[in-house]
Amino acid sequence: MSALEGASALLLSSSATPVLACVTALFLLAFVSQRFSSPQDGRKEPPGPRPLPLLGNLLQLDLTWLDRALCQLAKHHGSVFTVYMGTRKVVVLAGYKVLKEALVGHAVEFGERFITPIFHDSNHGHGILFANGDSWKDLRRFALSTLRDFGMGKRLAEEKILEECRHLIPIFESHKGQPFDTTSPLSHATSNIICSIVYGNRFEYSDRRFIAMVKRINESVRMTGSFQIQLYNMFPRLLSWVKHRRMVLSNRDDSMKDVQELLRQRKEKLNPQMCTGLVDCFFVRKQKEEEACVEESHFNEKNMMFVVGNLFAAGTDTTATTLRWALLLMAKYPQIQERVHAELSSVVGSRLMDVEDRKNLPYTNAVIHEIQRFANIVPMAIMHQTTQDVTFQGYFIEKGTSVIPLLTSALYDESEWETPNTFNPSHFLDKEGNFVKRDAFLPFSAGRRVCLGEGLARMELFLFFTSLLQRFRFTPPPGISEDELDLKPLVGFTLNPMPHRLSAVTR
Repeated sequence: MSALEGASALLLSSSATPVLACVTALFLLAFVSQRFSSPQDGRKEPPGPRPLPLLGNLLQLDLTWLDRALCQLAKHHGSVFTVYMGTRKVVVLAGYKVLKEALVGHAVEFGERFITPIFHDSNHGHGILFANGDSWKDLRRFALSTLRDFGMGKRLAEEKILEECRHLIPIFESHKGQPFDTTSPLSHATSNIICSIVYGNRFEYSDRRFIAMVKRINESVRMTGSFQIQLYNMFPRLLSWVKHRRMVLSNRDDSMKDVQELLRQRKEKLNPQMCTGLVDCFFVRKQKEEEACVEESHFNEKNMMFVVGNLFAAGTDTTATTLRWALLLMAKYPQIQERVHAELSSVVGSRLMDVEDRKNLPYTNAVIHEIQRFANIVPMAIMHQTTQDVTFQGYFIEKGTSVIPLLTSALYDESEWETPNTFNPSHFLDKEGNFVKRDAFLPFSAGRRVCLGEGLARMELFLFFTSLLQRFRFTPPPGISEDELDLKPLVGFTLNPMPHRLSAVTR
């Protein structure tokens, strides 16, 4: 769907009055809009397609497949180029080498978060994911150190994941080989890992509040990448009435009520000498700063709620989505699945998985990495913003410019991957079958804004995937061949598989 077609559909679905008002406003703004700004001292800016007044490059972009549209533009305009999202200038960084140079080599200059209108509306600068400045620095530093204390990348986290596997596997077994949707059980399992670290306890899969919280997160993540929200982000004053914006904010409000109640319960049980999760540690830190009369402390209840909400959302959606892709790809490519089964049987047998097994499972490790590369679930990362004027790759980029780190362009970089458009675990194997790291593997982004839960996510993917493959063979539903399994993603803020069902056959 083109941007023009999508905009027409959006407008036609609404009443005539707001449509007329929007059209009138657009024409008035077009008449009075000034030319897009450019440096007056002759400094060279990144090239790009010529924008229209007010609309920018909207009519030239397919907002339903924006990362692919930007990859196509990179072929014509180079690895650093400019597009206009409405009136907002956006610099796109494409290709592994450019991404690495910008996010790591110029980490400070490209290290701020650009907060789109929908994320401003839903977070107001609180928390970690959609914040900047001293608040972001303090809260991120606190979250990283606390997550490490409670097992991120350590034995404690491994025990939590393996314990969750003991709850997840019976859910798969209960279907007795009949096809089912893997979305809910995988979302509940991955969410419980972050809950056990944040709150100090897991939830039963039948817990109604837990089910509702996970459902709202999945729904909101999908909607924030929708066509409606992308248009709203470009024209927030004109399109604040769109349905998806109202739904995202309603979900936020309902989730915050649940978080408030869970925080209240944790506070009642708080023992400062024996913290059981991040929330307990936050309460203790908050109390210490209040007693010390710290001015402008960032450890307040508002930030606590949003830190918890950010971690819950990030820890639930991305890992569960990757695991859904993993099982779908195993059903799609049974020959690859059989090689994983053979390696697991040879190295691990029927005993409990151990994260240390990873070094002895090169093919399985390669498959997991290739799943992450191929699925490409966060194709454009979360937008960045320049903190100062910077000359990069010979181009002048002014302070405050929005930046898209196009992760798709690294994970599918034709100069880095032998067969970028094919699911091929050999991308991570040498000629002797040993696992090899690849520099262009950037599913967690890089630099100052790299995913803070990367270590935990890697461990979860390995232990959940291998524990499930150790016990099950995944196949398409009866009457559907492997070739008929659809690998086209469902576009949202993250790229999910299309709705599907799989059979988990006990080995």
